[in-house]
Amino acid sequence: MNTAPDLAMPNVAATDPAKTAATPRIRLSSQGFSIDHPDRELGEQLMADALGVADRDAMYGILRQLVKASVNGGKPDDVNLYFMISTVTSIKPRDSVEAMLVAQMVSVHVMAMRCAQHLATAEDIAQHDSAARALGRLARTFPAQIEALNRYRSHGEPAITVQNVKVGDGGKAIVGNVTQHASVIVSDKSPASAARNAPKAAGSRRGHDSDDARREAQG
Repeated sequence: MNTAPDLAMPNVAATDPAKTAATPRIRLSSQGFSIDHPDRELGEQLMADALGVADRDAMYGILRQLVKASVNGGKPDDVNLYFMISTVTSIKPRDSVEAMLVAQMVSVHVMAMRCAQHLATAEDIAQHDSAARALGRLARTFPAQIEALNRYRSHGEPAITVQNVKVGDGGKAIVGNVTQHASVIVSDKSPASAARNAPKAAGSRRGHDSDDARREAQG
């Protein structure tokens, strides 16, 4: 099991709220894992807040899955686990759905880099092809997960692109692609047009009345 090196950190006053509320570390052991914090309840709450889940059951469930996904050489790997937890907390999941999706994202990334290592050290064509196929699938999955997270965070609302806007008669706007056809029927309702059409309509009615009288006389 790899162990993350201890880095020299500057002394920070205990009253610094950014440090007192920092995400606690995870301690791995042969019996499993535990949250490394002097106050167990506070440590669990800080970890749940960092992972974006509502309670300790969900928090321990996500952590257990991350520990299993960090396995390298048959054992949980400190470096992988710390990287995965740090990445999850930096993305800041806001609920359990986002926490699960982000945990999948970091796990896919770790597995993709593992496949990349296998590809780089492949000793024959079969190993090379197997690692290349696995890496390709994981590499395609990762951006799909990012898109799913963005879509979930925007409540599934699709982006709206306005390509054209026309305002027709009556002040109603038409949004979208507007296609103008060559032949357009225009209704002419002007007073002059009504006056021109009136004599034709009257003449047509008089002609119909004369025909009706002629048919009655013949009958």
